[in-house]
Amino acid sequence: MKPLLLVSLSAAALCVSACGKKAEPVENTAATSAAEPAAPAPAVLSPGQAFANTAAASDAFEIETSKLAASKAQSAKIKSFAEQMIKAHTDSTAKLKTAAAAATPAIAPDAALTPAQQQELADLQTKSGAEFDRAYARLQADGHQKTLDALKAYAASGDVAPLEAFASELVPIVTAHLNMAKGL
Repeated sequence: MKPLLLVSLSAAALCVSACGKKAEPVENTAATSAAEPAAPAPAVLSPGQAFANTAAASDAFEIETSKLAASKAQSAKIKSFAEQMIKAHTDSTAKLKTAAAAATPAIAPDAALTPAQQQELADLQTKSGAEFDRAYARLQADGHQKTLDALKAYAASGDVAPLEAFASELVPIVTAHLNMAKGL
């Protein structure tokens, strides 16, 4: 029932937003249309798909920043934490894929980093020494807090039972990671 309601509300919102808009003049040049194909409209994601994508991107971000820290960090404590995060988030990704596959219909998590995560990773790559260590520790604390918030919210009111169970299972693990990151 929820998916049907969500689709109906989305369709109604699109119809309402289109009302009253004037048609824009369109240039009719073959070169423009061939060189610049129209961008597809962004897909409306179900809450389960959106959560799975958020969780997958979070894992990918933690793994990538931690791989960087494992090789660039100055502090042995940071390097050790990074190695733990690589393993933990690789395990989390496997659990997420299992939970998403158990959904009906199955969900395929998209691990593409958000533009903000891409920028943070790029910024981190430019740092070295103690500055790198501080930036990595800050990113880990911020990232784990955001992930913890998303997990708690989905565990409380998610729409896909296997993903709700996954979120509930990960809350104490991510809480521990957040506390560790704050101690770096």
